[in-house]
Amino acid sequence: MRRPGVFLTAEWNHLLFFNYAVDPALLTAHVPAGAELDTWEGRTFVSLIGFEFNRTCVCGITVPLYRSFEEVNLRFYVQRQERRGVAFLRELVPRFAVAAVARAAFGENYRCVPMAHHVCAGKGAVEAEYSWGPTRDRCLMRMTVPGESFLPAEGSLAQFITEHYWGYAAQRDGGALEYEVQHPRWPVRRAEIAEFRGDAAPYYGPSFAQVLAQPPDSAFFAEGSAVTVFRGTRIH
Repeated sequence: MRRPGVFLTAEWNHLLFFNYAVDPALLTAHVPAGAELDTWEGRTFVSLIGFEFNRTCVCGITVPLYRSFEEVNLRFYVQRQERRGVAFLRELVPRFAVAAVARAAFGENYRCVPMAHHVCAGKGAVEAEYSWGPTRDRCLMRMTVPGESFLPAEGSLAQFITEHYWGYAAQRDGGALEYEVQHPRWPVRRAEIAEFRGDAAPYYGPSFAQVLAQPPDSAFFAEGSAVTVFRGTRIH
C-alpha cells in the first residue's frame, strides 16, 4: 500500500508519562470502529502525557507563533490487525488554531485551554511540570526524575507505552481514521516523584478524574525526538 503524504513534522520533547491501569469497561465506548483494545499482560492502560511541541511544520508550512507550544493528552491503547496504536480521550493545547486544524484534519478531540510548563534539567536529574486551565482551578502534572536514561526492555510496560506507532480517531459518522506516526525508539527515565493535582473532571469527565486522582501505576520521562505524522486514511 502506498503511504499517505506527510501531514506534520515536529519535535516532541520532555515527555511526562503517567500510566494508569483501568477497567476496560471505561474505554469500550471510546474505541474507534475497526480497532480493539490493546493490553499489556492482560491489563488495560490509559496514559496522561504532557510534552512540548517544537519546530512544528504543517503540510510543509511553518507558521510564526505556532512552532512551539505545550500539549497534554489522555490516551489509551488499541490495535488493528498487526498495527498497534493509540486513541485519544482528550487533547489539550494552548492555541485555538492548533486545536481547530487537528479537529478538521483528524476529527480528534482537541480543546484549547491556557497552558504552561517548566523543565529544569540538571546533572543527572530532571524536574518537569505541565499545568493547564484557569488559574483558580489549574491542573498540574509534575515529575522528578533521577538517574540515567535507558531503552525499555523488550516486553516491558515502558516499551508497550512508547512503541505504538499508529493513531486511530473516531469520526462523527461512526467511521474511523488511521494514521502513522514515525519516531525512533525513546530512551526513558523512571520517575522518583510523579504527582497530579487539580480537578480533572471538566476535561475528562468524573470517571477518568477518579482515575487521575490515584497515584499512577508507572511514571517515566522521555527526552523525545523528531516525529513525522502522516495524513490519515479511512478504515472500513
